This record gives sequence, C-alpha cells and structure tokens, in this order.
Amino acid sequence: MDLFGKNEKEVNPAPLAQRMRPSALSGFAGQEHLVGEGKILDRVIKRGELPSLILWGPPGTGKTTLARIVAEASKSDFVEFSAVLSGVKEIREVIKAAKDSLRLGRKTVLFVDEIHRFNKSQQDAFLHSVEDGTITLIGATTENPSFEVNAPLLSRCKVLVLESLSDESIKKILRDALSDKERGLGNFKAEIGKEVIDFIADSSTGDARSALNSLEAAFMITEPDSEGVKRITLEAATEAMQKKALLYDKSGEEHYNVISAFIKSMRGSDADAALYWLARMVEAGEDPLFIARRMVIFASEDIGNADPRAIMVANAVKDSVDFIGMPEGWIPLAQGVAYLATAPKSNASYMAYLEAADDVKKHGALPVPLHIRNAPTKLMKGLGYGKGYKYPHSFKDAVAEQDYLPDALKGRAYYKPTDRGYDKQIAQMMKDRKEKKKESK
Repeated sequence: MDLFGKNEKEVNPAPLAQRMRPSALSGFAGQEHLVGEGKILDRVIKRGELPSLILWGPPGTGKTTLARIVAEASKSDFVEFSAVLSGVKEIREVIKAAKDSLRLGRKTVLFVDEIHRFNKSQQDAFLHSVEDGTITLIGATTENPSFEVNAPLLSRCKVLVLESLSDESIKKILRDALSDKERGLGNFKAEIGKEVIDFIADSSTGDARSALNSLEAAFMITEPDSEGVKRITLEAATEAMQKKALLYDKSGEEHYNVISAFIKSMRGSDADAALYWLARMVEAGEDPLFIARRMVIFASEDIGNADPRAIMVANAVKDSVDFIGMPEGWIPLAQGVAYLATAPKSNASYMAYLEAADDVKKHGALPVPLHIRNAPTKLMKGLGYGKGYKYPHSFKDAVAEQDYLPDALKGRAYYKPTDRGYDKQIAQMMKDRKEKKKESK
C-alpha cells in the first residue's frame, strides 16, 4: 500500500512540488517577462548560449526550475550546490570536475541556491572560473543581489528578477497537479472545489511550492468516503496550511520593505496601518528596540516641533520596552505608535538642517563673522574678534539686531516652521522676534 492508500502502482516518493517541476519553458507558469516568446530566457534557449545569471525573487517562484530548464536546453552538466551546506573546498572540487568535463567537450552549469549566504571569499572562489568560461554560474537568491553579491561577481552575471506568481498562475499549477497522471494526483480519486483551490492559491502569496505542499498535505489528511473518493474540503486545506509563516527576513529586503511601510504609515497619519505593520514586525520576531529606535528618529524627523512631546513619548517607549522586554513590550510600542501616527507633522527642522548642510558642502568653510568670534586673548581682540557683538540680554526681550550667519549667506532662512501644532506658535514667535529686532536698532 502506498502513501495515499492506493495499491495500483508505486508512487514516486518525492514531494508533489518536486515531481511537478516542468522540464521545458512551455510548461512553466508565470514569469512571462522572462520566459514568454522572444523574452530573454526564450532567446537564450533558442541560441544555445547561456550567460551566467543571478535569479532574484521570492520563494517558490521558479528559480531552481528555470535553472534546470536552461541548463538542459544548453546541453550542459547541471551541478546543484547549496550555499548553506558547502564552502570553498567544495567549490574547488566542482571547478576541478568542470575543467575535466570541459576537456571532454561538456559544459557545466553550476547552480548555487541561496548564493547570498556565501561570504566574500566564497564568492571570490567563483570569479576566475566564471570569467574564463570553465563554469556558467546560475545563482538563486531571495535577497537583493546589489547588497548580497560581490560587485566583481555581480558584474559578470545577468540579474533576472522573478516576481511572486499571480493567483491565476498558482491555480493553474494546482489544477495541473490534480489532473497529471504521471507526476501528480491524477491517478487517484480526488475531488476539490473551486473555493478550496482559490483559498490555497490566495494563502500561498505567490509561492508555488507552498501551494503544492499544502495541496499534498490536504490530500494526505483527507479520508476517502464510501465510494473511495477523497473530497478535499476547505477545512482540510486550512488544517494543512496551519498558520502561514510570515514573509519577513530580519536580515533581508523584506525587513526594509516592512519598516518602510511602518514609517510611511505613521508619516501619513494612518494609525491603523502603522499598527498593522508594527504587528507584522513584532509577530515575526523583530527586535523591539530596533522598532523603538526608528520611532525616536521618526519623532524628530517627521513630527519635530509640531509636537515637542513626541520625542519624549518615543524615548519613554524605548525605555519601557528596554525595561519590561518581551512579550509585553508590544504594549508600550502600540501606545507610542498610535501617538506618533496621530500627532501633527512637521519636518521643518529636518529640512532646515539638510539645507544648511547643502550650503556647507557648496560654500565650504566660510569665515565666522568677526563680531561673534571668540576673543580670549589680547591679540585676538586687537584683530577685531568679538568687536561690535551685541549681548542679547542687554536688550529688550533679549533680542538684538545683528547678523549671525557668514556674510555670503546673509539673510538665508533655513528653518521654516509649518502652521501645524506647536510649529504654528514657533512661527509666530519668530515673526514677533523679527519685528523686535528692527525696533532694537
């Protein structure tokens, strides 16, 4: 009796996702921008000339499958290599074997899964062999290769970006698996409703491997009825999928995507969205102090003096999280996020600094005006240092009419408070002070 309780013929023990890998582009679902008629991989296969490639995309989008298809089409030996399990020693062994094969007229495609996990010395071990044609390298990564692959190696490879599969592509893959009698479940009595296929496709978030694994698990846990038919229900599919792991790698690109969404939601004063992205990070195991530090920065950059209490709240959140830790640390985080998201916004001080820094870069070290220079010695006083300085406290309202900027920047205004929150009062105080300066002449 086989895995599914069927005696007619022995079942391939490989997982359904492995068995359903297509062997040609014609059977590949999705990635039309790469595999469609006249697109890059279609052209590569037709020409028979395979360049070194980096396939960058989310899990389950076909990176390994495409590597196998193009290697087979180029009539090359296909060597699969895991960056997690292998090191420089294994790389050298593969390169030596590739040189031997090349002498016999056979090319070698070296497929490196999770190439981003290789360190610099491991990646450097490929360079010469890729450059001299000993191997054709195909690296697969879920991380941005600009950050994770060494520049010299990256410059020798063509980067192809794979996208998460659409729900329609996932549904087609599922239907093919159900009907395929050689590789799929077509030889078994199974029925599955449209709503179940829709649920699996939607819950797989563009990951074909996850979808096929879920279908196979749902099939396995479903008992046949009196007619010997396995009727896969929505309940079985839900049980098979369990709680889907969150797509969030703390060291990868999705980490930066989620924190970006979090910051932009607070900046947009959308407390609901900000709390959702906070929950995404916390539930995925993000360091709560990393989140708190971003909130402190946000309080100064995006709220500023529109609500001077915001930075105090953000710092209090940071201290609270540091003090109580997790799992309860989400409570002050949520309170702080709600406050920051709904606070009035101003980036006036942030933008003022950027403008001032731009002038520093543009004009260099402009001389400090003589009247506000420090004059601790007789010589300096004799040179005019500090001469003419007006001590503000000697004037009404502690306001004196004098210039503080270098002569080349006289009249330059960097800080422009908004009309939101406390910024509005600051703007009025600055206006009043300007009038008083005129009166103090």
